[in-house]
Amino acid sequence: MKQQIPTLASTFAQAVSAARAQAGNTPKIAIALSGGLDSSALLHLAHACATEQGVELHAFHIHHGLSPNADAWLAHCEQACAALGVPFQARQVELMRKDKTGTEEAARKARYAALGALCREQGIELLLTAHHQDDQAETVLLQLLRGSGPAGLSGMDAANTAASLLANDQLVMARPLLTASRKQLDQYVTAHSITHIHDESNDDPRFARNALRRTIMPALADAFPGFQERLARSASHAQSAQRLLTELAQQDLALCLDGDCLDMSQLRLLSLDRIHNLLRHWFGTRGLRMPSAAWLAETVTQLLEARDDAQVLVTHPDCHVRRYRDRLHLTPKLADLEGTREDQFDQTPGTPFRWNGEAQMAFPAYGGVLHFDVVEAVAAEPGAGADATADPTAAVDVIVSAPSSLDAGNPLSAGIDTANALPTGVDADWLRSLPLLIEFRRGGERLKRADNRPTRPLKYHFQELNIPAWERGRLPVVHAGKELIFAAGIGMDCKHLGAGAGRIRLRWQAV
Repeated sequence: MKQQIPTLASTFAQAVSAARAQAGNTPKIAIALSGGLDSSALLHLAHACATEQGVELHAFHIHHGLSPNADAWLAHCEQACAALGVPFQARQVELMRKDKTGTEEAARKARYAALGALCREQGIELLLTAHHQDDQAETVLLQLLRGSGPAGLSGMDAANTAASLLANDQLVMARPLLTASRKQLDQYVTAHSITHIHDESNDDPRFARNALRRTIMPALADAFPGFQERLARSASHAQSAQRLLTELAQQDLALCLDGDCLDMSQLRLLSLDRIHNLLRHWFGTRGLRMPSAAWLAETVTQLLEARDDAQVLVTHPDCHVRRYRDRLHLTPKLADLEGTREDQFDQTPGTPFRWNGEAQMAFPAYGGVLHFDVVEAVAAEPGAGADATADPTAAVDVIVSAPSSLDAGNPLSAGIDTANALPTGVDADWLRSLPLLIEFRRGGERLKRADNRPTRPLKYHFQELNIPAWERGRLPVVHAGKELIFAAGIGMDCKHLGAGAGRIRLRWQAV
């Protein structure tokens, strides 16, 4: 029996079936329709496939508003879908950036975010795009020219999720035409008399992909016929290599991860190549942009070679990379606060205020909210954190809305009688009567956390509580008159603390 040669329609249907299986055999699919040659072929192929497989098909068009012909393209897509009976929906997006160097990327991000939103609104979990073999070859060549590693040279997957790009973590994006050449699609469109639009931006050589498509690709085709298929094969090999690197990175991450940070002692056991691979993977899991090879090499050198007591800080475009107590942290880039002191010699006064019984007071200049938690009385259960010989109806003080942990290392437990687990507070009338002041520390402040502990500088308490240096500068202190009564991250000074219902404890919440 003579073996049948696969057709464009049959390979397309097979790819769609595989993508549907990956998306949980979804009964509804959508296509991204620009109206160009590629997506017009996709529309007709998807319509025939959906009819054969009994699947509900939708078509989505994104109107960028960049071309004077954009309205005509929308109308063309709507008419093409109406002729096939395919539900059609369009969405207009406004680009945040319109300079020539950023238009292409801005349009791409806006387009995919809009497509993800449309799919979510219609309950669709599989989106088909018209990327084909020539697109894959262009992608691999562009990545090669940028000096990319295996991840970049992998090109596009046949199907994948892209929650950050699509703003939709339920959506699978598939490319069922990835094995088809542009020439095949051109032949298909001609054979079926399919009309399509022409986007003039594809002729603009200022865009890297257009320059490659208009000059380099034709020259390669003349010298190396069929090079697109071979580049696609190379991309497949790169994908396999990247999967192995990802597996190794996952194993190394499990070895080195300590909460949200990395244990430097474990990291030092790895080779430099594995450290670089692990950090790239870790950045990816945190949704950060991939660093350049030069940046990564310099960062690793600083992390490994800095002296033990050094507090290493390296700036990444999306975050700060810090080493503290032999742990590697990724911390967000935070905006400067109005109340921040420039240096230890900055004597800018803090913010005076009065407390009139509020449950909380916002201080935007210091980046948070100061809470005034009320100590209430409840009946104690025998042996439950109190003297078991005490009267079972005796009152035990607790703090409304405060954490229940009484661990001595918990800054919120400062000033608590840990022997009997009795939270304490300051007298409410006393607190009302005094002028209060909130500010960032000037240096030299001292605080006594409990009667059985000495008065120590705030720096000592921060070290004892393992609060990193970069967080300390954003933790304000509160004075009552001339006395320090509270330090955020540490707790209350015990001098004016006492047990009893209705007393007040201060608590800081960063926002």
